[in-house]
Amino acid sequence: MFTNIGFPGLILILIIALVIFGPSKLPEMGRALGTSLKEFKRSSRGLIDDDPKEERGDKDSIADTPNRS
Repeated sequence: MFTNIGFPGLILILIIALVIFGPSKLPEMGRALGTSLKEFKRSSRGLIDDDPKEERGDKDSIADTPNRS
């Protein structure tokens, strides 16, 4: 969908955002977006890193548990 924007399209979007939000609000919005993106990456990386540990932990805990059948 957005693969054909190109450099002139990005400039146009930036100018429109500058007109709508003004020069004082734009840096604040960029900072908030950057912080949100960084937090999202950190939490998604945490979820990806947790999966293999849980799988290994589950296998160990299943092997250590006596069979109650």
